[in-house]
Formats: sequence, C-alpha cells, structure tokens
Amino acid sequence: MEKILIVEDEEKQLDILRDYFRRENYEVLTASDGMAAVRSAITEKPDITILDLMLPKKSGFDVCREIRQQGIMNPVIMLTAKGQEVDKILGLELGADDYVTKPFSLRELHARVRARLRHGGSKVETCRLSNGLTINFKTARVEDGKRGKKLSRTEVKLLHYLIANRDKVVTRDDLYNNVWGYDAMPDSRAVDAHVVNLRKKIESDYKKPKILLTVHGHGYSFKG
Repeated sequence: MEKILIVEDEEKQLDILRDYFRRENYEVLTASDGMAAVRSAITEKPDITILDLMLPKKSGFDVCREIRQQGIMNPVIMLTAKGQEVDKILGLELGADDYVTKPFSLRELHARVRARLRHGGSKVETCRLSNGLTINFKTARVEDGKRGKKLSRTEVKLLHYLIANRDKVVTRDDLYNNVWGYDAMPDSRAVDAHVVNLRKKIESDYKKPKILLTVHGHGYSFKG
C-alpha cells in the first residue's frame, strides 16, 4: 500500500481528500500546518506528498524547501488557490514536481498522483554537457566543479527524456505523455516554467540558450 501525506489546513477539504485516497487504497497521513508537515515528511517518509501552499506556522514554500534540504526527494504536488504565475514558478524552483490550482477535480489530482508514483527513472547516472557542466542523476544535481545546483524530480525526468531524444524535436504532447505521464493535461504553463527553470541551471546564459532550444511552432530540441 502506497503512503500519501496530505497537508491541508481547511478541515473540510482535508476530510474530502483523506476519505477519497483511503477509498483508493492508499495509506493516508495528514497534517494541518507546516511544522507538522515537515515532521511527518521526515519521520514517516511518504511515497508522495500533496502540499497546500497557504498553511499556518510554515507556508507550503517553506515546507517544500525544508524537506528538500533534508534530502527527501519523494514527489510533491502543490495545491494553490492563487492564480499568479510567480507563485507556481517559485514552488517549482523550490522542488515541487507539479501543482494543481483550486478548485480541482479529485480524479485529475489522483491521475497526477498515479503518474508521479509510477514514472520510472533512467539507469544513466551522469551526462557531460557541451558547456562543461555535468548532470549527476544519482544526486540530482548540476555540477560545475565548485557549487552544484539541485534538480527537482520533474527536472530530472525532463532531462532524461530530452537526452534520450538528443537532437530531435520533441513536442509538448511528447513531454506531457513521457514526463508528466497522465491523460489529463496540466496547465501548459507548467511545462514552460519547468523549461525556464531547467535552462537557469544548465545554460551559461538562460536567456540565450544553446543547449535546450525552442523550436518555434513545434517544441524543443536538446543540443547538449
């Protein structure tokens, strides 16, 4: 039985999520504030975490940052009632793998949970880029010999897929199906946000990319 941690301070919403995922045969852990969420993530080691953004004591941003700093790399799906793109991008930069904007359907959320849990990784451990950086998949870091940059789980999956299709043009549909892996399409801006964040970590100048290129009207091409 897979273990899911649901972090939500609205009691009614928490009850709905808890009951739904119990019916779907998950072992459900819950937390209603950020401090309890961090403790549970560290001690219980859930397979996946559903994390509300607006929480008492610690925000979802702080929770995500702290558990990643502790080396906990289980998937995190962030729930947000906000529409500002900056909040979603910040969540991704802090290590969240995906986000769902309220209101949402339980079926869509469950589809995203299943996708995160079933998606397998590659056996490739390192990849040397043309600009001298090294992708270390074992530690999920971009290394330059000095200070490394941490990669989120989704960025690792995105890199695996792009490297496997080096020099080919991959469409958004390709990324949806092979990186996100669920039938219900995510907000298209989530892919754009991940690409921008990834460029910031692997490009010498992310505003003038030479490794992860945009092929206008088609998709992306990895030239690393």
